[in-house]
Amino acid sequence: MKNVLKVVLPVLIFCFTIPSNAMVTKNHPKDGYEITQLRFPKIVVHNNVQYYRNNGIWYVKKNRRYRRVAAPIGVRVSALPRTYKIVRVRGIKYYKSGGVYYKKNGRKYIVVNV
Repeated sequence: MKNVLKVVLPVLIFCFTIPSNAMVTKNHPKDGYEITQLRFPKIVVHNNVQYYRNNGIWYVKKNRRYRRVAAPIGVRVSALPRTYKIVRVRGIKYYKSGGVYYKKNGRKYIVVNV
């Protein structure tokens, strides 16, 4: 029985750790990339332009397609993407997700250029 546990236990640990590590890395599409459908995007209007935000990626809708764009500087959002990390640049605290930097302002977050 001990020999079986010595073989089975490491295999089970390996099986449960590999899929979780593989799911952490995400490839974000580059600016200009187009898709035809978004699932449950957050809609944000900034300077009379309607932006769609999905998983920290920003899009603009044109002719039934969503084109990836850079996050508009100065736009305010009420929630950060789930994938954000806290970073400090020159002693200032920012929230970074997908190459976009956010700065807390009251209860909202503002997209900033760092």
